[in-house]
Order: sequence, then C-alpha cells, then structure tokens
Amino acid sequence: MTGSSSRNNTTPMEPAFACLAKAYGAVRVPVVSITVGDVKDYTGKYSQAEGNAITQGGSLMLYSALGKMGRSVRLQERFDTRIAELELAYADRRQLGDGQLHTVEAGKPNVPWVPYFGGSILRSDYYIVGGITEVNYNIQSRGAEFGVSSIGAKVRTFTMNVGVDLRIVDSRSLVVVKTVSMQKQITGTEVGAGIFRFFGTELLDVNMGSKNQEPLQLGVRTTIEHGLLELLGAVSGLSPQPCVDYSLKGLRTPEELQMAIDETTKPLLQAASEAAMAARPAPAPSVTAPNTESSAEAAMPVPVNAAQNSGKAGSNGTLSIQFEPNKSVLDGSAMSALADIGKALAEDKQKVLRLELLTRETENLPSAQRRQLAQDRAKAVSDALVATGVQAGRIAIEWLPDAGSAIQRQGAGMQIVARLKVTEAKAGSGW
Repeated sequence: MTGSSSRNNTTPMEPAFACLAKAYGAVRVPVVSITVGDVKDYTGKYSQAEGNAITQGGSLMLYSALGKMGRSVRLQERFDTRIAELELAYADRRQLGDGQLHTVEAGKPNVPWVPYFGGSILRSDYYIVGGITEVNYNIQSRGAEFGVSSIGAKVRTFTMNVGVDLRIVDSRSLVVVKTVSMQKQITGTEVGAGIFRFFGTELLDVNMGSKNQEPLQLGVRTTIEHGLLELLGAVSGLSPQPCVDYSLKGLRTPEELQMAIDETTKPLLQAASEAAMAARPAPAPSVTAPNTESSAEAAMPVPVNAAQNSGKAGSNGTLSIQFEPNKSVLDGSAMSALADIGKALAEDKQKVLRLELLTRETENLPSAQRRQLAQDRAKAVSDALVATGVQAGRIAIEWLPDAGSAIQRQGAGMQIVARLKVTEAKAGSGW
C-alpha cells in the first residue's frame, strides 16, 4: 500500500507570513540576516515505550518558518555547519578543488585547488534561541454518558497545552531585543454509541465511535511560528498582529489582505512621520539678518573631508536617513519622512536642518566605491527634497568618506556614510 501522496506541511500561520512579507515589501524594510540557535525540548516528558513526547526539532521548525518570509529576510546557517567547516579545512590545506584551474599569482602556473582569501562567510544581524518549555496533559476534560436498557451513547472532550519561550538577540552586542512566551491549547474529542441486548436467545453487541485530536507536534510548530512573527515585528518595527488576525479569519479576500498590510505598516509609517516632526526646528523670527555662511555655499559642494558635524541633535535638530547595504535607493519610510521635512523646509525658508545618512556597519566597500555610493545616496536625498519644493542651493554636503576615513559608527550596528545640511534660503532668491 502506498497511501496518500506527500504535500506541503502548512499551518494556520501560513497566510500571516505571506501578509508580513508583503508588508516588508510595501515599506521596503531593510533586509536583515537572521540565524537560529538551539531550540531544545525542556519539558522533560519521556516515555520508555514512545520516547520523547515533544519534538526535538524546534530549531528546524524555526528555520522552515523563516524560509516562509522569502527574500524579506536573509537566512543564514549556524545550526549545522559541519560540512562548511570541513570544506574550509580542505581549502586551508589546499585540497579543495572545483575541477578548474585557478590563477593564484601572476606569472606562475595555475593550480587545481580553490584559493581562499577569507571573508566569504557573512555575519548575521540577529539570532533566535529558546526552547519548548511546557506540555500539560488534560488541563480540562468534560463529557456525558447515558444508557437505557443496555443502549447508550457517550461523548468526551479533553484539553492539553504546549508552551514555547523564544528570544531574538543582536549578534553584535548580544543585547536581547525581544522575548516571547507563547502557549497553545490542543483539544481532543471522543464520541461513541453502543447496544448490548438479548433478542430471544440471540445476543446483539454493537459499539461504534471515533476519537480525534489535533496533532501535538503541529501545535508546537504553530506556536513557534506565532512567536517568530512577534520577534520579526520587534526588529522590523511592523506589528504582526493584523497579519495574524487576517490569517485566523478563515475566508480571506485580496481586499482583506490589503487591509491587513495597511494596518501592519501603519505603526512604522507613523513613527517615521513623528520622527520627522520631532526633527523640525522651532520657527525663526520673521526678521533675521542674512546668513553669510550659508549664502556662500554653492549647491551640493563637496568640502575637504572633515567631520564637521558631530551627528548629535543640536538646536537645529538632526535627521537620520537609513539605506540598505550597498543600495542608494530610498525606501518607503525614508521617502515619507523626507516628504514631510521637505514640505516644512519649503514653507519656511529660514529653517536649517542637518541630515545623517546611515547604513548597516556590515557594509564594507573599497574606498573609491564607498565614496561613489555615498555621493549617490546624497544625491538621492537631495533629489527627494528638491521634489518637495526645497531649493537645490540650500542643500550642501558637509562630509563624505575618503580613502583615509574610518567607519563612523552610529548606534547599534549602524555607520554614517554621509552628512548633509539644509541652510537658509539666500537673499534675493524669491522669498
């Protein structure tokens, strides 16, 4: 007998992952690298006849769940690196080849082994660890049974639960970003009917019934996936609850999906808008002396490389704009913040504002490429401000990296790639 064919192991949380992945794309959340540590069974439940009551594959379930986010998350292997470590050892001993010849040094014969210069393994941004911590049997049961003249029926239900504790940790600082403790109840039912009776000299004995129980390990998988959605929400700024609610509704339409995505992205867009509002300086007096320093600046000049701006929020305020590593395109939240700032700057031409352009410190490029990318990013921010009505002559570059510039870190895991300044409008420019 062959039975039924295999199929994808889906869970009730499947639509929630699809919803959250679309929300990531809607606001262009920067892609983060996440890996999984050991997620053990800490319940201690074990039977001599059946072995462990709870799955020992919590880490594998987490990896599969992260894979449902598609390209929104960069998934990195840390759970079982034995093959990779073995091949790196072969490469170090010059024993690993790929069937081709490679040039190691100019003027010398090609070699059949793969040269390795280090740095091919990418670092992670966050990792997830935890464990399965609860399994409680028959936390509630109820039923009924009746019979008349040896004819009767019965019905019984019982409930158990499992619990999972997870945490997501910043790989660079080992700071625990968020912890979650999730539990799920699992229900089983039993129904039956029977007759035991003599008809003359004949005895009739008939029993019928059925038992059903939600799969225990599916309950563990679903709980782990729900916990993962909460952890992803903590590092992305997107609330996963609208997507979870959408997933549990049962019947779903494209309109409901879009509504869930809008509700999911609302907190992030609102936070970006509030940050932009907070960065707006107080209105200047209506009559001021011309700012000779700002009037002497040309549109987007590149000064001698010097950290002229400390990056701290001063009286004029400082706004941070974040880019994805190796990208010069603004995401949705940055565009929204710059739109608000640009409108305020266009309305009040006496406003002065400094901007810091940031990316993750994992970005490590050659000096020339690093400077070119910084110029492209500065131009993208400048173009976004000009599109809202800010005069190009008011926007100047205060700092760009050069060949001797060290990485300037800003906060946890970020680096400064450029600094811009928006000055007062020049006298006689039409204001």
